[in-house]
Amino acid sequence: MITEQAWLLAAVPAGMFVVLAIFGRFLPRQGDYLGVAAIGTSFVLMLIVAANFLQHRGGVGPWRNDFEWSNVGDFRLRMGIFIDPITIVMFGVVTTVSLMVNIFSIGYMKGEPRYYWFFAVLQLFAASMLMLVMADNLLLLYISWELVGVCSFLLIGFYWEKRSATEAAKKAFITTRIGDVGLLIGIILLWREAGTFNIEKIIEFAQNGGYSQAYLFVAMFSIFLGAMGKSAQVPFHVWLPDAMEGPTPVSALIHAATMVVAGVYLVARLTPLFEVADGMMLVIVIVGLTTALLSGFMALAQTDIKKVLAYSTVGQLGFMFVALGAGEPQIAMFHLMTHAFLKSLLFLGSGSVIHATHHNQELDKLGGLWKKMPITGTTFLIGSLALAGLPPLDAFWSKDEIFVGLADAWGAWAVIILGLAAVTTAFYATRLFIRTFMGKPLDDHVYEHTHESGFAMTFPLIVLAALAVVSGLVIFNGVGQALGFPGGITEFIYLPEEGPARYAIDWGFATASLGMAVVGIFSGAWLYWRGSLEKSTALARFQPGVYDMLRNKFYFDEMYQYAVDRVVLGLSFVVSWFDRYVVNDTGVDGSAQVTGYTGFILKYLQTGKVPNYAMAIALGVVGLAVAGLVVRG
Repeated sequence: MITEQAWLLAAVPAGMFVVLAIFGRFLPRQGDYLGVAAIGTSFVLMLIVAANFLQHRGGVGPWRNDFEWSNVGDFRLRMGIFIDPITIVMFGVVTTVSLMVNIFSIGYMKGEPRYYWFFAVLQLFAASMLMLVMADNLLLLYISWELVGVCSFLLIGFYWEKRSATEAAKKAFITTRIGDVGLLIGIILLWREAGTFNIEKIIEFAQNGGYSQAYLFVAMFSIFLGAMGKSAQVPFHVWLPDAMEGPTPVSALIHAATMVVAGVYLVARLTPLFEVADGMMLVIVIVGLTTALLSGFMALAQTDIKKVLAYSTVGQLGFMFVALGAGEPQIAMFHLMTHAFLKSLLFLGSGSVIHATHHNQELDKLGGLWKKMPITGTTFLIGSLALAGLPPLDAFWSKDEIFVGLADAWGAWAVIILGLAAVTTAFYATRLFIRTFMGKPLDDHVYEHTHESGFAMTFPLIVLAALAVVSGLVIFNGVGQALGFPGGITEFIYLPEEGPARYAIDWGFATASLGMAVVGIFSGAWLYWRGSLEKSTALARFQPGVYDMLRNKFYFDEMYQYAVDRVVLGLSFVVSWFDRYVVNDTGVDGSAQVTGYTGFILKYLQTGKVPNYAMAIALGVVGLAVAGLVVRG
């Protein structure tokens, strides 16, 4: 069957990575068209695989295709792919956004050094993510997981000549590695009891009571640490805003379709395990709510256009984890999809602004750009309103369902916290659009030299804007059936033990969700209308302490730096001193020095003169005789 050959989606861009990495610099245009062709091929294959999956399995699945990788004694390992509705959704998101990013990069990265290498790593990034989402076992998933991390390191640090870029790449790599250690420990713990890495068999083993509750909680909490690191959940969120040092197309790819959604996918895939582990769903909800709320506040005071969007990504990932913690993986995946389209639109739109204004991305130097960039401005407005949650745009439908599921699972307290996060989201989305495109230019020199981006950059914006308008409608049964699905997305993705659920509008929550968006939008418009900063400046002066705290992102970076300087380096000094003076000087060099000193003393006993040896023998005999007499006496 065609679906069983879905591994080709990852194989094509992986192969193109090898071609571009070796031969890219010698090809015409350094092979950028080959990169677009490779991911375009994966996009076409995605459509074929999805159609075949829907035709033969009615959109339920799953399909499996594996082979024996190792067979040593009692240890057997099979590697393969696993295709189900969650995988199909991820295929669509990854290939669509990756294709748009590759096309956009032709215009944005033109003339950059290592142009071919940029497109090569984009292919490996997409291939790694595609393999991650179709892996049928935790070992293959972990390998792909680490490849995603390596690609992010290479792309965030693409401008390695800039110290800030290299520091950001190292920060992302190290921060996510902390979570990845937890993921590896969790995988080993699950395998140790179940005797297999296969995800389906591990889930079945857990549901049949194969793990004790304490053991399973530790294993799943460890795995969740890996998801928190990759998806930048508090307190691992600090790497993601700094990742903006990479080229803007990389930001769109990382924040919309690849690295940061890997954690959401992992938890969605293992939801049956998290549900069996008592207490883990509450942990997920608390982490998601905390992240959504804090990141929304952090975004309020940022002046870098990309960092506002970065904190927005952190917050929306928090929304997805809230849905997962409410036991609604189908809604989490739905929000992942809608967010991917609108956030890639916003990031590429910010890239269009940065490119058109000659690398100006501070809001203090922008303003009034809609007249100069009508296509970018219009599409950015669509993305901003979608992010704010205004109907009928895509995120309205997915956010509304998150509130419904959260209320059913955890009650009013959780809904209130998430509602406040939704209001701040609408507020900073409005602030970002107004300060960039409305009002008077804040820097006349920048404004005069601004122009609309070329077709290679505006075409992806138009496509993604269209998706931001219509993609949310797949929640409706009729739309899903028209596209060939068995129904809306909640009838396509569901936990087997719960069964599919047809969407029905909850007018109470829909009205409340709309009210949150309206409050946030009108508050932002009132404070920043026509680009005026008088009201916002007065507000900041009224509460300078609060403003400084938001501006400095709740001082998380400062706290971590203090911990490194005072705790980590202090412990490192103790370990270094012990290693130097106890292990090295005493344990290693000390034994050698004792041996050398003993040899140095003993050498004086070897004179080479017979009378000396005779005297020594005589003294020895006398000594033995005296000792014998003493003993006998």
